[in-house]
Amino acid sequence: MPSFVIAHDLGTTGNKATLYDRDGKLAGAAFSGYETEYAHTGWAEQNPDDWWEAVCLSTRRLLSETGVKGGDIACITFSGQMMGAVPLDRGGRPLRNAIIWADQRALEQERWISERLAFEEVYRITGHRLSASYSLAKILWIRDHQPGIFEAAHKFVQAKDAIVARLTGEFVSDPSDASSTNIYDLEQGAWSEAILEACKLPLDKLPQLRQSIDVVGEVRAEVAEEVRVAAGTPVVIGGGDGACASAGAGVIKEGSAYNYVGSSSWIALSTPEPIYDPDYRTFTFAHVVPGMFMPTGTMQAAGASYQWTRDQLALFEKEAAERLGISPYELINLEVQQVPPGAEGLFFLPYLLGERSPRWDPHARGAFIGLTIRHQRAHLYRAVLEGVAMNLRVILDAFRAQGRHIEAMRVIGGGASGRVWNQIMADIYGMPVQRLAILEEATSMGAALVGGVGVGLYPDFDMIHQMNEVSSTVLPDPEAGALYERMQPIFEALYQALAPVYADIAAL
Repeated sequence: MPSFVIAHDLGTTGNKATLYDRDGKLAGAAFSGYETEYAHTGWAEQNPDDWWEAVCLSTRRLLSETGVKGGDIACITFSGQMMGAVPLDRGGRPLRNAIIWADQRALEQERWISERLAFEEVYRITGHRLSASYSLAKILWIRDHQPGIFEAAHKFVQAKDAIVARLTGEFVSDPSDASSTNIYDLEQGAWSEAILEACKLPLDKLPQLRQSIDVVGEVRAEVAEEVRVAAGTPVVIGGGDGACASAGAGVIKEGSAYNYVGSSSWIALSTPEPIYDPDYRTFTFAHVVPGMFMPTGTMQAAGASYQWTRDQLALFEKEAAERLGISPYELINLEVQQVPPGAEGLFFLPYLLGERSPRWDPHARGAFIGLTIRHQRAHLYRAVLEGVAMNLRVILDAFRAQGRHIEAMRVIGGGASGRVWNQIMADIYGMPVQRLAILEEATSMGAALVGGVGVGLYPDFDMIHQMNEVSSTVLPDPEAGALYERMQPIFEALYQALAPVYADIAAL
């Protein structure tokens, strides 16, 4: 009986193929990269044929290195980058490059939509602000600027859906990816008739919606040899990368939350209904767990702020770490530990790349505030870590204001590996921070979980607690927590005081 799941994670830099066995253990991984084309300012495109090649290459390498045969695969499943626009013909082949999540060209289309649909209406239907970042505006850009491609397009899909179409001949998507389009009605669980009608977008241009755990087809005989798996292998549609990461972090039931800490960072919950923030600070995706939702808030420069600190302020630590053969962050963290919580009144506003949630201010700028003659570099290091956590706390408080009780915060991602930052988060969030055994494979693991549940290899989503256990828990320090409670409103006041001049600074 087939006993392995292949999970593909179609990211921005490449595809990672991972192999999980029937016990949920990672048996192997292989990566194949591809390029992003930036033809103009604000544009970001990728060639879907490169995705296909990466899927084929990584699958072959994965099976070769593990010795697993194509016939041993119980299913193939997917996680993928979200918020794109991929026009496919009836044969499942791309008609142009994919416009990916990072593309911002469709500002005029965003404005056009806003003249036909109220901001509040779009948020209430989709759980998201209207934005050029989402698929709807990108599809309309193609309609406006490349009408021949728009007319020829059989379906507009997401990254993982394009590969599934090529594997199976089926044009499908799932609720998690659909909820990143600005077209999906969260509460109805269907494409929004009101938005389609207002935008004059035909429903038949969009894929059929299936649950993330559904087997949507089988590997076709004509592509089986290219992929090196058996024809007839079941294909489970899977989900968007953010929702798969939520499953991989074990955030599958109400009361749980996770904090991904990478270059950017986000906090996400699992709830039985969407959360609509009255101040529009947060947004909500559909979950890969059927019937559940994933309210989320994403900040721009979390790990990126720490990386900037390393590269621009910690030159001595970088040089010393290179001589010692260790990470410079280890030396930086040692210095952070010598500074008391609160960095003796020094604040850092972590807006090095503008800000999404909770500010939605592209002109926001970073700042150190409260500098005095007694502050040293170590104070700046600590202030950066605290500033990122305080900004994430604003997102967390938006969920708390909606009556959401969160018992503990799970942390994943490369930035979650430092215990010093975990302690700062626990103290600022006012709750235990749970470090998972596997921090950087949560997305592919979540996709594998979805696939395994879909074909019955895994009993249910609770399997994730066996696949990715909590390895340690960092408890909040009451004394530090009390200080941070006094600092949090000051942090908020500092942003509000500077907000009126950010646009003027950006115009210089």
